[in-house]
Amino acid sequence: MAEAVDALVIGGGPAGLMAADALAQAGRRVVVAEGKPSAGRKFLMAGKSGLNLTKDEPFDTFLAAFGEAAEPLRPMLEAFDMNDVQVWARGLGQEVFTGSSGRVFPVAMKASPLLRAWLGRLAGMGVELRTRWRWTGWEGADFLFDTPQGAARIAPGVTVLALGGASWARLGADGAWAGLLAERGFAVAPFKPANMGLAVEWSAPMARQFGRPVKGTALMAGDEVARGEYVISRRGLEGGGVYAISRAVREGAALWIDLMPDRSISQIAERLARPRGKTSLSNHLRKALQLDPARLALLMEFGRPLPEGAALARLIKALPVRHAGPRPLDEAISTAGGVMWRALDAGLMLRDLPGVFCAGEMLDWEAPTGGYLLTGCLATGLWAGRAAAEWGR
Repeated sequence: MAEAVDALVIGGGPAGLMAADALAQAGRRVVVAEGKPSAGRKFLMAGKSGLNLTKDEPFDTFLAAFGEAAEPLRPMLEAFDMNDVQVWARGLGQEVFTGSSGRVFPVAMKASPLLRAWLGRLAGMGVELRTRWRWTGWEGADFLFDTPQGAARIAPGVTVLALGGASWARLGADGAWAGLLAERGFAVAPFKPANMGLAVEWSAPMARQFGRPVKGTALMAGDEVARGEYVISRRGLEGGGVYAISRAVREGAALWIDLMPDRSISQIAERLARPRGKTSLSNHLRKALQLDPARLALLMEFGRPLPEGAALARLIKALPVRHAGPRPLDEAISTAGGVMWRALDAGLMLRDLPGVFCAGEMLDWEAPTGGYLLTGCLATGLWAGRAAAEWGR
């Protein structure tokens, strides 16, 4: 016999918890099924680097960061925008601040206090969290699970799926749900890495640069230009600056580095023309251009044999990066692909499966890091939760 449940949320990440919050506030009795031993694991991992909650900027600028998904997401982000995220965090006892770049963080600079407060509030509203409950599919209209007590079967009145994307499988987002939906004929776009590092097969001398941050450059790919910091790692190039142009590179654009974005070619050429005497070219570049070790190493790695004069100045302004493409999908910060918008109605309900809604990163959208990802997950979770709360009433 299947267990009858009023409202079922599958997935205990930000989108799932926000859906559960909305359902509970509407008076529904909610069970959250989470496959891992605890909820919010990827949320906590994101918090290790400061937990960028959202971005404080004009709404149209914020919305544009979601690319072609901006229009379907517009009503959800209007209903729960950048300011609402801050009010929500403060409502959980977490004061926030806005950094110089417009990024918004909790003062605590980590996710755990916010998650604890959120789970406490949900429990106070009667939400039941069942961990180590892994969804395995359907039997008729019932949902099947593997649990510590064995196989389980639930017959929910309404369901929200918030199972995440397909990166960081060890934290719960393994994308296995895509096969379950595809088997039932739902349109699911293939997963692709988003906000990912790039693989580079470095020469031996670059080993001494591993872990070194690269500052003061601009990365260029297609129409995208990013001035953010990134890191030279054993695996390649990683970090916010790289993530900002990663979609363009993934889609085939060549990658270039402007090692001196605040100087013109003529200004660089003028500095290079200064007499160098017996000074080595490497030292001359360092002294004449104030190139730090990271930028100088990248120039030597990707630019050799170095030309002279104006040609060298042009190379410094547009250094071609030889890379082996995106790092593996599971290493990406997030993923593109997922349930296509045409499979969903305006309330994020699956058109061909009444009473089952989808939210969060399992939807087919992507956005850069910088607060957009988390805000998108929270907004879609709230939207699906509110629509689900009205289902069947």
